[in-house]
Amino acid sequence: MKHTLRSLLLAATLATPMFAADAPNYAIQPVLHPGTEKRHESFNVISKKGEAELVFLGDSITHAWEGRGKAVWDKTWAPLKAANFGISGDRTEHVLWRLEHGNFDGLKPKEIVLMIGTNNTGHQDRPQKEINNAVYKCTAEQTAEGIKAIIAKLQQKCPGAKILILAIFPRGADKNDKFRQQNEATNAIIKGFADDKKVFFLDVGPKFLEADGTLPKSIMPDLLHPNEKGYQIWSDAMEAKVKELLK
Repeated sequence: MKHTLRSLLLAATLATPMFAADAPNYAIQPVLHPGTEKRHESFNVISKKGEAELVFLGDSITHAWEGRGKAVWDKTWAPLKAANFGISGDRTEHVLWRLEHGNFDGLKPKEIVLMIGTNNTGHQDRPQKEINNAVYKCTAEQTAEGIKAIIAKLQQKCPGAKILILAIFPRGADKNDKFRQQNEATNAIIKGFADDKKVFFLDVGPKFLEADGTLPKSIMPDLLHPNEKGYQIWSDAMEAKVKELLK
């Protein structure tokens, strides 16, 4: 009896990775982000004009260059013919959908600044209507696959552009936050996507943190999104690299 029980437990343990491997990777399956159609179409209009030389692509943190980060944007990035292709709540799969439905069509930017993935992490265990209300799951490895797919699509559509991958920003109060840990795991993978010829990687995350690794609310009040001060820190941390790649 004991032998049978041990055998069953062993079989269950060995079977677990198989079930995990069969789980869908939502991060690489292009899907429309419901409710974002109007903003998506505005990006298609910008794309068709073909004037933007620098494009920021991402989620709400990028989107908010038009909000909390507007003063910094107008001072630093607007003069460089920059366009903001950020959509709040986007995950990698939403960006992939956008790229398959007109975003960047007609654009020949010199540089694309990409930061995406924190919503792949943070939307864990929530039903999502765009996947028929299935409970969303996405590992660090799966998120990295989604980012890799975005890079490949951007290189296909904009072969002359340099792509600057930004590490996903730190989130949560401290290093024990499970979502921060997953973002860090994703960052460790996507760092390897850089070839320092056409694709580059930059981690500005430490600029937001205290010496002990805590994330101050004076910079990110909700421990996720930067405030005005945070956007200035972000801009200062990447300005030199962005301008270098634009040359």
